[in-house]
Formats: sequence, C-alpha cells, structure tokens
Amino acid sequence: MHDLLVDSGNTRVKWALTGAGVWRSGALTPGADDLSLLLDQAWTALPRPDRVFAAHVGDAARWQALDQWVRRAWRVPLVRVRAQPQLLGVRNGYRDPEQLGADRWAGLIAARALTDGPVSVVGCGTAVTLDALTAAGEFAGGVILPGLFLARASLAHGTAGLQTPPGDAASCLARSTADGIAAGTLYGLAGAIERVLHEFEAVLGAEPTVYITGGDADEIARHIPRALEREPELVLKGLARIAALTRP
Repeated sequence: MHDLLVDSGNTRVKWALTGAGVWRSGALTPGADDLSLLLDQAWTALPRPDRVFAAHVGDAARWQALDQWVRRAWRVPLVRVRAQPQLLGVRNGYRDPEQLGADRWAGLIAARALTDGPVSVVGCGTAVTLDALTAAGEFAGGVILPGLFLARASLAHGTAGLQTPPGDAASCLARSTADGIAAGTLYGLAGAIERVLHEFEAVLGAEPTVYITGGDADEIARHIPRALEREPELVLKGLARIAALTRP
C-alpha cells in the first residue's frame, strides 16, 4: 500500500509518497502558475497511491484544485487532516482544538515520536510558528509571527519610500535601505524566536529539544544561538504517523 502525504501551505505544496520502504518527496511553488499543471508534471509518473492525506492551510481554491486533481487522476478521496483533542501521545491544549493549524498539529505529532522530553517546534514558512510541547505530551500553546516574506512585504507596502529591490541580510550594519530591510527582518525574527524559546523553557521546566522546519529554516537557524534539530519534512512525517492509524 502506498500513501501520498501532502503539506499544503500558503506558499508551497510539499509531498511524500510512502509505503513498502519508499519515501519519495518533493515540493511545488505554484505562485501564479496553474497548480494542476504543476501536479501533472510532479505526480503523473508516480505510482497510484491507495490513499492521499493532506494538511492544508492555504486558500480554498488551492484545496479545490488538489481535490479535483487527485479524484480525476487517481480516483481516490483526498483526506483532509485536522487537529484533534488527543492523538498519538499529544494532547491539544487549544481552547478550540480544531482551530490549531493542521500543519502545526502534524509537526507536534512527529516531534513527539522523535523524543519523549519537552519540545519546541519552530515552523519557518510564510508565517513563523512556535509551539511548546511538555514532556507529558501536553501542547501548552504557541505563537504566530509574520515570516520573512510577509515582514519584508509589509515594510515595502506600508511605508513610503521603502519599495526597494531585495537586499543582502549578511550584516545588521546595513548601508542601504534594501539591505537594512533584509537584515532587520532576519535579525528581528531570529531574536523574536530566541526570546519565545526562552519563555518556553520557563513553562516547560527544562530546556526543550528544538525542531526547526520550513522553507526559511536554514536562513533563520544560522542566527539563533542555540542547538536546533533541523527536520525539513517534519509535517510530512507527522502525516505519515496519522495515516498509519487509519489503515483499512
């Protein structure tokens, strides 16, 4: 049996084909392109999966395009994964458990499988999310920040005279406006993440293992002065664990 796992975010669509010792993964960035055409290129040559599971946080149009493609090409349903009150050793502490993003939920599920100690999960995508998981598996909560692209776009669109080309974030001693925006958003976000992780330690009662994932993880991680475990496919690994619970 093969499962196709899909992490459908605001910017990218990440996927992995699993089963029988197989783990084959990839990513798409639709942008202005027709998603169905990109799926034709990426998925048509794949073995037909028996099931497709997706954590979707993008817009409704993207979900519709994914659902239509899967049903047309493979004639299998696209199962939308949602956060639950409790699953696989993780207890959801959100006031309304279903409001927790499916990608964050899957990341917590995967992190719980990687260690039985306290955990922080940092997702560096269009938005940056930080989530705290106790050693007992209780999701204690987290924060959501604008990611690098959103932070830079907000400065360009919301401030007169700052609509500049992309800059160089190599130094916080920037000598151009473009570089100042690039460095300021990167160093500012890294500093915010470090501060939140410090606050998490007080809640968790010990220094947590920190897993960092997402498209901007490598760039941001270089500026965070602590040990970080890089897990680029953390959400997909969580989806694989969730899918394994629902074997026919």
